[in-house]
Amino acid sequence: MRYSVLCLAIGSAIATSNVLAKSSEIEVIEVKGTYFNDYKVDTAKGAMRTDASLLETAQSVFVISDTVIDEQLATTLGEVLNNDASLTAGSKQRNRETFNLRGFGLSSSNGYLRDGHQHWSHYQQPIETLEQVEVIKGPSSILYGQSGPGGLVNMVTKKPTAKTVMNFGLDVDHLGSTRATADFGGAITDEEDLRYRAVLVKQDVTFDREYVDGNERTRDRFLGSMVLDYDINDSSFVRVHYDRTNDKAGLDTGAWLDSKGQVIGSDKTIRDFSWAFTDITVENKGIDFTHALTENFQVTVGYNEQDFSRQRFESAPRKPKDYQVGDSYGSRPYDRYDDWQFTTAFVDVTGEFELGGFDHQVLIGANSLDYYYGQLRVRASAVDFVEGQTQPARPDISYATDDSLYTSEFDYYGLYVQDLVTINEQWQVSLGGRYDKQNKEGADNESFLPKGGVLYHPSENGTVYFSYSEGFEPQRSSKLDNLEDKNHDMKLDAVTSQQHEIGTKWQLVDDRLLITAAVFDISKTGTLITTDAEAGSGYTTVTTQAGKQRHTGFEFAAQGAVNDRLFVMGSVMNLDAEYVRDKKYEGKSPIDAPKWSASLWSRYEFSDAFAVNAGAFYQGERFADPKNTITKEAYTRIDVGATYKLGLSHADVNVRFNIENLFDKNYLAGGGVNNVTIGEGTTFRLALQAAF
Repeated sequence: MRYSVLCLAIGSAIATSNVLAKSSEIEVIEVKGTYFNDYKVDTAKGAMRTDASLLETAQSVFVISDTVIDEQLATTLGEVLNNDASLTAGSKQRNRETFNLRGFGLSSSNGYLRDGHQHWSHYQQPIETLEQVEVIKGPSSILYGQSGPGGLVNMVTKKPTAKTVMNFGLDVDHLGSTRATADFGGAITDEEDLRYRAVLVKQDVTFDREYVDGNERTRDRFLGSMVLDYDINDSSFVRVHYDRTNDKAGLDTGAWLDSKGQVIGSDKTIRDFSWAFTDITVENKGIDFTHALTENFQVTVGYNEQDFSRQRFESAPRKPKDYQVGDSYGSRPYDRYDDWQFTTAFVDVTGEFELGGFDHQVLIGANSLDYYYGQLRVRASAVDFVEGQTQPARPDISYATDDSLYTSEFDYYGLYVQDLVTINEQWQVSLGGRYDKQNKEGADNESFLPKGGVLYHPSENGTVYFSYSEGFEPQRSSKLDNLEDKNHDMKLDAVTSQQHEIGTKWQLVDDRLLITAAVFDISKTGTLITTDAEAGSGYTTVTTQAGKQRHTGFEFAAQGAVNDRLFVMGSVMNLDAEYVRDKKYEGKSPIDAPKWSASLWSRYEFSDAFAVNAGAFYQGERFADPKNTITKEAYTRIDVGATYKLGLSHADVNVRFNIENLFDKNYLAGGGVNNVTIGEGTTFRLALQAAF
């Protein structure tokens, strides 16, 4: 627990008050409880790009603090996002995680932010660098450009502090996986105008699934991160950041399901060959500059480069139709090298002023993205394999021999404005708009998007709101290019989304507990629908841009302190997700979009030294295929944990012991028929965490 400093401060204040009370007629205020409310966060800058509180945000936002990340001994972003029921896991094939938010898939290219920058998320995120994760729900294109209808995940990183920070951690699980972490920070100069934060991580993972030849699947990950803050003067400061991730692991593209939704063969079998691997290197580097223009206005300029390179040596197993154990299956090996380069920049001017008798909190800004992708690939001859046979040897191929480089490039920029108008103590109005321009060969695109909201505050600790927002995702090409299609050369507009949301937020229990609820209706329109052409028409197909997907639902969440000892973070979502206009899937639900989902994590403090955690994570029935013929059963996973704080004079040392899936529940997590993720059985984790 991190309460020693706070307890000392409060204890000193009480003692001082008692002494003064004896010597003079000074009113003594009694302070009860020593809790630190570390489950509840009051702001999420990613939602509005300003300092507006959650009660002033006409949008559903769920924030997960680093306290919960530490308590759960989370090692992946997926383990963090389990705490929000509106997010469901997708496939984990090829060593990365995918997610659905309100039933819509989060794109690795435009579904994630890091400190407000669009972030390429084709790898497992370095969550050890994060101080909180913000789940911003619904279309958010007005502030960030291209984005899907479900929303965005904004990862907020740890920042330098003037106070010295020295945190060390070591955790191990029952399979022998280890992770060592170091988190340093503090002032470099006596004036404290130059500060730093550094994070180092070394992780070695052994997985519980094995390859067909009996070899273990392993992972080797290293992370190094550094952030520097410098106060240029009283009005300006600059922040420079750099981090590098090296991540190499064996491949597991997931298990196979039969027509009844049952795993074919053993839950522990990986059908990729043991020589298949992925080797990733990611570098992020950038600079942010903030200057106070006046007492009420400031400008922030940000720039970030993300270089992502990956070698993927695939065995590429393919599931035959009606496959059973003992049948042969094909493998089409290849060696592939991918190079992604993301360059983002933004400038935001924020300020507060009074005009027309109303208070205004305004944001005027622009952001841009420059995208490059290059690929080299060499294929080997296909082979057939039967379980029990000797595994084929690794093919003698290398991507470096490919003399043809495939590339894809585009850039876009957007201009946006937003104004939060305070009419009086009860009413606020939020208005905004964005102009966006994409430049891509054969796929130029322009869009204008509005956003609006009305907030009513029946009291200072409560809000009721209505909001409307839009999003867009440009097509790969500006025109339909298919000579055999009746609508060849048809102009293609961006896929658009619209959301209507009504919600409420309340600070209860003396502002210790945040309760939120929302009802939403999201429509995604403009997807391409292709049907067979009429016989004798001279065409093979007819393509129209008339597809529509509609998701409606209800969410409820609570996070914070119930009393001085009990802390909770819980959420529930009811979702009705459906293709309402689609030739193939009309009336069907998307994969991994359950009707009901729920999560709960809690901490109870028996004393300042000892606390226990308990959590429950529920996923309702979901479909594993787009035709909705294969169902994955509902499940509830129970996790527990305990923390004991050692009473050392110069350090806070916590010993944590967690049990994930306490009752060893068998379940299927995200993914479809050919790439489903098997839920892990009972997992034990032991950690030692020291803060000096």
